[in-house]
Amino acid sequence: MTTSGNLCLPADLWPKHYDLTIRTDLDKLEFAGFVNIQLDVKKATNSITFNTAGLTLADLTLATSAFSQPQVISADSLHLDVVNGRATIPLPFTLETGSIAQLKIGFKAPLTDVLKGYYRSAWENNGRTEYYALTQFEPTDARYAFPCWDEPIYKATFSITLVSRGDTVNLSNMPTLSENIYSDSTSSETALWLAKHFTDVTSPEDKWKITVFETTPPMSTYIVAFANGSFAYIEDSYTSPLSQTIRPLRIYGTPDLIGQARFSLDVTKKVLPLYEQLFGIEYPLPKLDTLIASDFAAGAMENWGLITGRAVFYLLNPNSNDVGVKRRIARGQSHEIAHMWFGNITTMAWWDYLYLNEGFASLVGEVFMMERAFPEFQADAGFITRELSGALNLDAKLSSHPVEVNIPSANMIGQLFDQLSYYKAASVLRMLSHFIGEDKFLKGVSEYLKKHLYGSTTTEDLWNGIGSVTGMDITSMMDAWVKKKGFPVVTVTEDADGIQVRQDRFLASGLGVGEDNKTIWTIPLNVVTTTPNGDKVVDSTALLNTRDTFIPLDTSKPFKLNAGTIGFFRVLYTPERLLTITREVAKGKASIFSLEDRMGLINDSLAFAKAGLAPISGLLDLIHACRNETEYLVWLSISQVFSDIVSAWWENPNAVALLNNFRRDLFMPLVKKLGYNYEDNEDLQTRELRTLAITQAAEAGQPEVVNELRQYFRASLSTGDISTITDELRPITFRIAAKFGGQAEWDKMADIALKSTSPSDAGAAIIGVTSFADDLMIEKTFSLIEEDCRDQDILRFFQGMGDNLKHRRLLSVRFREHYDMFMKRVEGTFSLQYTVVMSHESLTTFQDVRETEEFFKDKDTSSYKMTLDQVLETIRNKATWIQRSTEGLLAWFETRQSIL
Repeated sequence: MTTSGNLCLPADLWPKHYDLTIRTDLDKLEFAGFVNIQLDVKKATNSITFNTAGLTLADLTLATSAFSQPQVISADSLHLDVVNGRATIPLPFTLETGSIAQLKIGFKAPLTDVLKGYYRSAWENNGRTEYYALTQFEPTDARYAFPCWDEPIYKATFSITLVSRGDTVNLSNMPTLSENIYSDSTSSETALWLAKHFTDVTSPEDKWKITVFETTPPMSTYIVAFANGSFAYIEDSYTSPLSQTIRPLRIYGTPDLIGQARFSLDVTKKVLPLYEQLFGIEYPLPKLDTLIASDFAAGAMENWGLITGRAVFYLLNPNSNDVGVKRRIARGQSHEIAHMWFGNITTMAWWDYLYLNEGFASLVGEVFMMERAFPEFQADAGFITRELSGALNLDAKLSSHPVEVNIPSANMIGQLFDQLSYYKAASVLRMLSHFIGEDKFLKGVSEYLKKHLYGSTTTEDLWNGIGSVTGMDITSMMDAWVKKKGFPVVTVTEDADGIQVRQDRFLASGLGVGEDNKTIWTIPLNVVTTTPNGDKVVDSTALLNTRDTFIPLDTSKPFKLNAGTIGFFRVLYTPERLLTITREVAKGKASIFSLEDRMGLINDSLAFAKAGLAPISGLLDLIHACRNETEYLVWLSISQVFSDIVSAWWENPNAVALLNNFRRDLFMPLVKKLGYNYEDNEDLQTRELRTLAITQAAEAGQPEVVNELRQYFRASLSTGDISTITDELRPITFRIAAKFGGQAEWDKMADIALKSTSPSDAGAAIIGVTSFADDLMIEKTFSLIEEDCRDQDILRFFQGMGDNLKHRRLLSVRFREHYDMFMKRVEGTFSLQYTVVMSHESLTTFQDVRETEEFFKDKDTSSYKMTLDQVLETIRNKATWIQRSTEGLLAWFETRQSIL
């Protein structure tokens, strides 16, 4: 385990079992409980240090074989370390090595609306606000719910008892063992505790019940979960293909939401048996529940046996065919279910190795499993534009971090939940899988899991598992990819006999030099070319593991490196070769370059234009060459190019006008071909391409499309029924209606954003209410953000404001004016660092860099320092790009018709 200073608890005591009782009072919005912790003494000690935060502790008792009676320890004698969330008990005696100790601690705390620990969530029930309670412990917040050893390596079993009002539902990781209404005759430690501390348990008006759950397997505290509330559920089951065991599956939520959860349940039923077959390891718990939350900081959380997540990731109107929503639900739930193996059965030893959880869940859950369960979603190809591209962009910054990273401060743990831990990790594992073969890769992963069942692991354990199947030195090949930050660009020069390839670190500002260019990666080059008779062929054996090398090749024929865009690197060609490649790309499906190749070429060209390694004209030439493209995912990559360029030059009206003219020229033929009507029996790609084309044309200001969408919204205003607007078109319809709208449009969108029980509709309305051009309306939106929106939705409002070209600068101003309020609302959650990102990443001048640095210089940035550095670098790089390329951008539009 890699640690620094006293970041970790002393390793002299290890918890083996927790008996945990929690009483939840949703009327008083508080909870109380006690925990009995069995401890193995690994090393003699005269103190006990454990994690606790935000709890009021009662007196403790400690029982050991050295004393005939338990020792009572005053809570006043504890040494509290508030900064690190710890308490230390000084002992007047020594706990001897090999002995067993039993520590009992009572505690209580309010149920706050801070989205961590054990907290409350609100929902509207017939005009009345009601509450329920649930947990979010990852990474280090179990300590806010009960005293514990709150580090992943300290695996223990848990016996959980929940006490609640009789008309509510209790949930936890395991199935219910027993559930009884409390009475004076109830005999148990929990009953005695209730009778001693709570007079209301015997009140004839109140009925309190005690729910006892089965004991868990050994597990880390961050995946412990429990909840209490007025939940409804839908249910199904699946049959294990390994043992034929039938396991129940349920999705819980408040009664107003549960009717939209059927697709999520269908996904769960479909992928669970496939995972068992994939790994040859049966899902080990007797059930799997999912709880949909109205208030949730992350997207979802993989608590073992009780997945939790926000409504937008789980709900779909039963009458909707929205492909994007279905994909999001399927990928999200599959990701969380992958964690039942990656993270829950086998857990990283410390947060340095977070990618062993998140990288695998991203690759296996969002790509491998989607290709098997939902091939129509084109998950592997879609990964290139959505995940691979984002990870490359972040890792191109000097302020990046390695996938496996030493953690010098607990404040840094939350900052690691980013695109590098998730999607760079998934990308390099995807690259390894393709190189050695997916079957061998999955077999090696299965060996890794089986060897470390219920244990904790490091990177070397994974490489050893895969190496045992392949016989290869995986460590040597992969170390630089996970232990060094950054990635290479392979520069290609050529002559008649072949190509010279050289690797250097790629930076968003150019090539790395000096200390920033020392890493040598082992790069699978995957060279695609043609045989003498014109057949496509890929050389998957070519490796570059030195600074440079020569590869014999017939350069008179089309060729490309990184076939299929499998590798986590970029390829830089000469301008002459890029023009040849561009002409080949123009052939579309007839090209030797696959869908994935064409996407990768577009993404690389955008990156090189930003970094100053290629003129922006080459990027625009490539986009123009794709004007007859038919594949949705290539058009998605093209749309990202327009978003990035317009977002950089947004304060240059002439440049924006030219870019929007170009965008209209490209996307309007698709709108005219595909129309506005969606058919139930049409293929998913057609639906998504239509949505994308209409969206892009509308954002570019195409009058006929804008007018069509405005008509849709006006009709919905007159009838009060937004269901007349096709699901897929609601986001862009709301956005266009807002851009040209006033008070009536604002009132409608604000009402939907705050009150709709459809997450998709609420999300569309949030984007809409942040898209107004009218100054007065946008001020009303800021007031709504500050006073009325749920804390979990702040980022969605910020995202919408950041896309509003007229008012995006005002977002950073308002954020700074209300900094303390916003930081308080997201304190300690995953949202904290991203409020800084989304409020500032759209800025584009060197003056913005100076002002941002000045604002944050006296702030405590310890919880988002790494993210802030990345934001500043992003602004600085955009300012440099604008300075370098404005002339070339404008000049291209004078000659763009003559290139092909």
